[in-house]
Amino acid sequence: MPSRPPVQDLARSVYLLWGHHPAPGRSGLSVPRIVAAGLELADAEGLDAVSMRRVADQLGVGAMSLYRHVPGKDDLTALMVDAVHAEAYGDDVEAATRQGDWKDAVRYVAARNWDLYQRHPWLLDVHAARPNLGPHTSRKYETELRALDGGGLSDIEMEAALTLVLNHVAASARAHRAQTRTVSDSGMTDAEWWAAITPALTQVMTDPDLTVSARVGNTVGATFNTATSPTHTYTWGLETLLSGLTPHLTP
Repeated sequence: MPSRPPVQDLARSVYLLWGHHPAPGRSGLSVPRIVAAGLELADAEGLDAVSMRRVADQLGVGAMSLYRHVPGKDDLTALMVDAVHAEAYGDDVEAATRQGDWKDAVRYVAARNWDLYQRHPWLLDVHAARPNLGPHTSRKYETELRALDGGGLSDIEMEAALTLVLNHVAASARAHRAQTRTVSDSGMTDAEWWAAITPALTQVMTDPDLTVSARVGNTVGATFNTATSPTHTYTWGLETLLSGLTPHLTP
C-alpha cells in the first residue's frame, strides 16, 4: 500500500503555491526564478525534460540548492501550472461574462483554454486527479464558473458542465498535438500521407460490410486531407455541447 503524504507536506505545498516562499539565496535563487526556468524547459522540450537537476543546470546552480526553495518536481509542476493559468484571463474574473450571453462566455472560455494548450502543450501531460489550488488556477476557475452562473444550473451541474467543456477542449488539443507531432516526425503532411495510401486502400478495402466507414472516410479525407480533423472536432463538438446544455439554462 502506498504511503500517505504527511499532512504538513500537503500544507507546505499549498503555502508555496500562495506565495509563502523562502527568502532568495545569496545567489539570487528564488521560487519565481526556478519556476521560470522550469517553464522554459517545458515549453521547449516537454514536461519530461523538467527535472530538478535540469532546472539547476539551467540556472547555473547546484541541484541541492533548489530543494531549499521547492521540495521536488511535483511542487515545481504545480507552480508551473499555476503560473501559466495566469495567462488565461489575468486577474479579470469577469472576462468571460463580458463576452455576451452564456454561450458566448463558454465559447470564450473554451478558446482561452485551447490557446493555453497551443502555447504550453506540456499542460496536456499533467495528470492530476486532485485540483491545483493555487491563486491563478483558483481565479481561472472562478472566471469560468461565472460563465455559467445564474443560468438555472445547480452548483453541482455548473461544475459538471464546465468539466465537460474543458475535457472536450483538452481531448481535442491532445489530438491536435498528436497530429502535429506525426507530421513533424514523419516529414510528410497529412495530405501527402492521404494521397500515398489512397490507391492501396482502394484496392484492399473491398469488404462489402464497410460501406459506411468507406464513405465517411473518403468524405473526411477529401474535406480535410487527413483521416480526422481535431480542430473541426473541437469547434463542432463545442457547439454540440452548448446545444445540449441549452435546455438546462435559462435564456
